[in-house]
Amino acid sequence: MRLSRVMHVTSISLAAGVCAWMLLPMLWAATSALKPLEETYAFPPTFRTQSPQPGNFVEAFRRLPMARFVLNSTWIAGVSAFGAVLTSAMAGYALARFEFRGRRIVGACVLAALLVPSQILIVPRFLQYEWLGWLGTYKPLIVPAWLGGGAFNVLLFRQFFVATPREAEDAARLDGAGPWTVFLRVALPSVRPAVVTAWFLSFVFHWQEFLDPLLYLTDFKTFPVSLGLRMFQTLAGTWANLLMAASLTAMLPLVLLFLMMERDLMRGLGVLASVRRGRETGDPD
Repeated sequence: MRLSRVMHVTSISLAAGVCAWMLLPMLWAATSALKPLEETYAFPPTFRTQSPQPGNFVEAFRRLPMARFVLNSTWIAGVSAFGAVLTSAMAGYALARFEFRGRRIVGACVLAALLVPSQILIVPRFLQYEWLGWLGTYKPLIVPAWLGGGAFNVLLFRQFFVATPREAEDAARLDGAGPWTVFLRVALPSVRPAVVTAWFLSFVFHWQEFLDPLLYLTDFKTFPVSLGLRMFQTLAGTWANLLMAASLTAMLPLVLLFLMMERDLMRGLGVLASVRRGRETGDPD
């Protein structure tokens, strides 16, 4: 009993320490965004400021069109996340519900896709998009999300559909509903946590993506917030307080989305253990 209590206290203390360590950069960014420039580089560093400067946020938006960068990122991430959810849900539904020849092979290929580093595809994809004439447009950033949505999202939806009873879908078919009606109006709403989780993770991924926009976008007006922050750092690298203010502005939409979707996200992330077990065993069924 005593050993169990010690383990419990130790686990809580360790978790609290990890959380504090992870929140430390956020706290530093928030305090630095409100500091005058001279306090930002003061040594030894401190989290307190003698004279808060909320005008740093206004100045950051004045130096570069951060509002436009945020809107560009919202468009790219929103459209990409919608396509990723729709197509990965269709693929996961097919793997969970349909019996067809080679289903296990397809499932194994999806699992194997998780092991392929995306960096090895940079050159082939760039040459392909150049041949298609897509350079300088949003198509290289958005279209791939509409072609399957990523192996992880496919496995996420498959796990949810496998765990969801089929009775409601069968009843809809008996009432004369077609395949698309069953999928969109019955099956997909029944896995709402998976939809929210896949959409949020896809949105965050495309929001913070840096390499692909750097490779494919050429017009300053089309840059997302990730490239905007890099430009800010280049143009005003010594103004760390303004850079922190712009970075907090870029993080704010993601924080708000998380707070709005927290309940469904927690339920959706609960199936990650089963996805991981499937990946480790290599058994898609």
